[in-house]
Amino acid sequence: MKYIVIVGDGMADYPMEQFDQKTALQYARTPNFDQVAKDGTLGLVQTIPGELPPGSDTANLSVMGYDPLKFYTGRSPFEAASLGVDLSPDDVSFRCNLVTLSSEEPYDQKTMVDYCADEISNEEAKELIKAIDTELGSDQLDFHPGFRYRHLLVWHGAPDDWNLTPPHDISGQKVTEFMPEGSKGSFIKEMMERSYAILADHPVNKRRVEKGLNPANSIWIWGAGRKPQLIPYPEKYKLKGSVISAVDLVKGLGLFAGLKPITVEGATGYIDTNYKGKVSAALNALQHGDDFVYLHIEAPDECSHRFEVDNKIKAIELIDQKVVAEVREELNRADYDYSLLLVTDHATPLSLGTHTREPVPFAFCRSNELDNNRSNTFDEVCASKTGLLIEEGYRLMDLFLKRST
Repeated sequence: MKYIVIVGDGMADYPMEQFDQKTALQYARTPNFDQVAKDGTLGLVQTIPGELPPGSDTANLSVMGYDPLKFYTGRSPFEAASLGVDLSPDDVSFRCNLVTLSSEEPYDQKTMVDYCADEISNEEAKELIKAIDTELGSDQLDFHPGFRYRHLLVWHGAPDDWNLTPPHDISGQKVTEFMPEGSKGSFIKEMMERSYAILADHPVNKRRVEKGLNPANSIWIWGAGRKPQLIPYPEKYKLKGSVISAVDLVKGLGLFAGLKPITVEGATGYIDTNYKGKVSAALNALQHGDDFVYLHIEAPDECSHRFEVDNKIKAIELIDQKVVAEVREELNRADYDYSLLLVTDHATPLSLGTHTREPVPFAFCRSNELDNNRSNTFDEVCASKTGLLIEEGYRLMDLFLKRST
């Protein structure tokens, strides 16, 4: 038996008036999602424990089969692993976004205009992070370039008492109430203030403004954490596997889980990602020795954060047509049995632009156990009507893999 997990990040949503009081999953045309629900098991899963903030880090940790209450130490250590940055026990890593802030002074009166600076290119971002590291880096502080707007700060010997806000949670809001808190919160704030002075007139940003693009005029620090310890899949589940994602967080999580990250050219983390390339990479991995593949698509989540209503529907439909349909078609031709899990890690309502913690739909089917539940559709409402709710999200993987819990 081969196993493939397809994660549509942030697909779950709230009913919206413009969708005739349907959710995005109900409104979008998803015949292939629905077929998975018809052919197998449909239900809801609580991926985020009540004690932890709702995020793709805690949610994907759950979906992969790890209890966040035991294993979660913070978001950025997973991203550090993806970038090849090995953390020592006294290191704290932080997510370092390149963002667009408004021009008001002082710094804490600015508004979060764009948490991703118009999806700044890798080449531009590397120049800016290099400038930041030159000016702000030290024996204690190392800045590492990542992907587009997502970058990394490692602070050697940092404290643990942080209260930091993700920038995508405060889009369009003044940053006044969201300044860093903790015993060294003022130091982080000072770094962000200095970054504005460094970046606002940087040649990269001058060129961006001339093109009508948002300048990446500040860093925003959040997502602090220390290196976690996960039981790897070969030991935990006796499976050899891979992870495919454009997002450093998910790739790094896979690395800690003993999964091999596969890089796909043209995978962007947005609606223009290389769907075909991701599918080909997943199928090739299964065909050539892997037992398990974790295939993650970020696009719906990004569209929600940016309040792009039409694009979220388009992203969901593209995953249905270009990922789920293609995967099932090719797997049905294969000479092995397979199990397929379709899940959204968390809800990212278009009305809020940020993550929430409600249970989210999942469905899985097995090629040798097709149940043919003709009334099922893959959405929040139908999933709730089945009466199946997995309250501890990490147990979903045990159920999917038929392991004892």
